[in-house]
Amino acid sequence: MTAVEKPMETVARHRYARLSPQKCRLVADLIRGKSVDEALRVLRFCEKDAARIVRNVLESAVANAEHNRGADVDVLRVVRVTVDEGPRLRRFHARARGRSNVIIKRTCHVTVAVDAR
Repeated sequence: MTAVEKPMETVARHRYARLSPQKCRLVADLIRGKSVDEALRVLRFCEKDAARIVRNVLESAVANAEHNRGADVDVLRVVRVTVDEGPRLRRFHARARGRSNVIIKRTCHVTVAVDAR
């Protein structure tokens, strides 16, 4: 590979996931750099809610690589997993004496990139 040539990553994204980015990053750290088979195995038995979302994005990235690039699924690896913060939903909760509290419902954007390395 020359200095100009970049690896052919295949990417899948889930945007506006109703999940805190901090909680999702805990799951993303578990699969970064692993083979696809091993990452799917880890996510299948992880008990966090974020594991289901990350698993769906990973399966989508694998399907994209197989369909669009004709990649061999057995040699794919997870090269990049990013969890970025999305827009926050603001809700108001009534309190005593006519006051209110803000409830912030966070969202995140999950990006998974796989490559045959």
